[in-house]
Amino acid sequence: MAENQMLVDGLRAVELYYRNVREISSGSAAFIQSQTRLNTPDMGVMMPEAYRELCDYTNQSVALFGLELVQGLEALGKFEEREVAFHWLSVYMPVNFLRDEKAEKGIMGYIERYRINSNRICFELPDKLLDETDGAAAENIKKLRNRGFHFMLENFGAATTPMMRLSDFAVDYVLMSAEVTNYLGRDERADNAVKSMISFARDMGAEPIADGVVNAKQAETLFEFECNYCTGALAGKYMQERYIRRHGDDDEDTDDKQE
Repeated sequence: MAENQMLVDGLRAVELYYRNVREISSGSAAFIQSQTRLNTPDMGVMMPEAYRELCDYTNQSVALFGLELVQGLEALGKFEEREVAFHWLSVYMPVNFLRDEKAEKGIMGYIERYRINSNRICFELPDKLLDETDGAAAENIKKLRNRGFHFMLENFGAATTPMMRLSDFAVDYVLMSAEVTNYLGRDERADNAVKSMISFARDMGAEPIADGVVNAKQAETLFEFECNYCTGALAGKYMQERYIRRHGDDDEDTDDKQE
């Protein structure tokens, strides 16, 4: 996997931003989710929705993953030095990489080099994982989970996601689509649909995380439905690594640092 961090106009070509995944009951940060942005000379900053799908259909996704993983591991080390409290940090992993029979060996090489505990990393997987049928990706997930890594499936519950296929993949978490959160409070049938989706994920052995949560009422309802974690505006926006500090270490208003 690639490790060179190329620069574009003095900025990293690949730059990870980070946001909290909040434990609803305590209000504290349980996990840190990363988001990759590309700094390009011609098109400026590109968000994942602008490049990820195309990139994932090419071998470029594997090279990009190498850059993302290195930056994530470096950030994780800095967060630990700052005594930032959280259980794991997520890094996006393309399905193309999971198909490789050498995936486990490649990942362990990085972990040993950076001396990071494997249980501090959660690999975030696109919902296109559920289209895989040959068993290679599912087998590598099992191998890496046995090494202590976590896995989280993105976009769960979206209209395009084949939910029943979740039974073929042993992931630890599902990040529910913001579409799911938007159903809350419409009427009793909509709330029951959200509750059923949460129950389904838990029955498959995956801990649900609600995305797109913007207020306390939504969070309280989700907690009643046995969804223990949420992210979105209520939990905080994405920030650069240098702004992530232990709670109370920096009293400055960070709103202008969030994007």
